[in-house]
Amino acid sequence: MKLKRHDYETREALAEALAAGVAAVLGGGIATQGSAVLAVSGGSTPKLLFRHLSEADIDWSRVTVLLVDERWVPESSDRSNARLVRENLLRGRAAAAHLEPFYIEGLDALEAVPDLSKHFGGLPRPFDAVILGMGTDGHTASFFPGGDKLAEAIDMGCPNAVLAMRAPGAGEPRVTLTLPRLADARFLALHIEGEDKRAVLEQALAGGPAEEMPVRAVLGAPREEPLQVFWAP
Repeated sequence: MKLKRHDYETREALAEALAAGVAAVLGGGIATQGSAVLAVSGGSTPKLLFRHLSEADIDWSRVTVLLVDERWVPESSDRSNARLVRENLLRGRAAAAHLEPFYIEGLDALEAVPDLSKHFGGLPRPFDAVILGMGTDGHTASFFPGGDKLAEAIDMGCPNAVLAMRAPGAGEPRVTLTLPRLADARFLALHIEGEDKRAVLEQALAGGPAEEMPVRAVLGAPREEPLQVFWAP
């Protein structure tokens, strides 16, 4: 995969630039297709980005927002990525967007996978924009080292849109979109911050098994457009 790197002096500058880029892609999708799909990551890193993106002057009522992955917890939990998105992205202008959450009350993650895979597999494809994060262990989405479904999740031939994942570093059971659903996005970004994350990225780019650093599966996925890497210290 080709890479295009964007380094910024501050996290504020990164958030402004990435939000502007994503908004332009979503606006283009709305103009050409009548709607747009945005997949985002959870964690603390994207909060500032979400707040900038929520101010974008686009027709948010035509945007579907979904998560790249989710901890299998209800939105009442402060561990919920859906809660993070509602509180930080779906506000202001972006409050009109439609969120597609993963969590289904009364089912465990594995039980929910057939319905989730059917539902999310039915969304328009390719997604307009996907924003990935990365952990210091080299995980992205819920592609964790040691994950029980890792090989299937990062297989570009995987027919399932969603898989459940258990891994030593994951904490709760999780569900994740599979690599084929992410890698063909019109705009695919990897958003990382801090010197430690840059060092992890350089290690991943140096080569090695994706099972050890699953972000390598994204870096190596076939794409016509480059993967956009956004970094700030």
